[in-house]
Amino acid sequence: MGEVISIINQKGGCGKTTTAVNLSTALALLDKKVLIIDLDPQGNATTGFGVQKSDLDFTIYSVLSGQNDMQEVIIPTMVEGLFLVPCNISLSGAEVELSREIGYHSILEEAVNEVKEFYDYIIIDVPPSLGILTLNALVASDSVIIPIQAEYYALEGMADLLKTMNLVDERLQSPSPIKGILMTLYDSRTRLGRDVHTEVKKFFGDKEHIFKTTIPRNVRLAEAPSYGKPCILYDQESTGTIAYIKLAQELVKMEEE
Repeated sequence: MGEVISIINQKGGCGKTTTAVNLSTALALLDKKVLIIDLDPQGNATTGFGVQKSDLDFTIYSVLSGQNDMQEVIIPTMVEGLFLVPCNISLSGAEVELSREIGYHSILEEAVNEVKEFYDYIIIDVPPSLGILTLNALVASDSVIIPIQAEYYALEGMADLLKTMNLVDERLQSPSPIKGILMTLYDSRTRLGRDVHTEVKKFFGDKEHIFKTTIPRNVRLAEAPSYGKPCILYDQESTGTIAYIKLAQELVKMEEE
């Protein structure tokens, strides 16, 4: 059975989608079979693979609303071994609709379980909120990766996120342990970058794994989505590409130990 990993942080701009897209791509290039689920109504992970959101007939919304099975909405990407459950703005109304359903918190989990055996990794790009979609992602996940940007206020709201994760564990008996903390937009040459990295280590202490790999502030990572490609395909030699390949290798190594 594949491992389900949510990329989660309720703060925007911390590199969740960039991480979901490029980590998934890097894992596929390491000969892993990967499914990425775009659970953010903005659909940026979907467009990050060159998929036109307006042309979609079936999305994650049609799965959550019971119109389709998960297998019916999965589409291939330009990367061999990497598949996508796309998303568009139709998902924006799902929170209200799902809240009326009995067992609404486990709808995504049930859908993911239908296809879990066919993949080595299932990566979920979670919206920047602590609403019902995020709750569904946590219940469906085996673990989470938390990207934290190397900027002031990076840890703002982190206590709320951890509290939500603990509530999901305690009340729904669905733990989602932290796979790792990922520093993004990081520049070791600046005092700010070093200071924030130090604060993150202090905040989490020895309780959580902090990835050795850090993701740099890199213009190629920012440019790639406008070309409908993961950075790994857009510029194979960029520092952003190299970082995400190292992150995928580190993640796989953790699984093997």
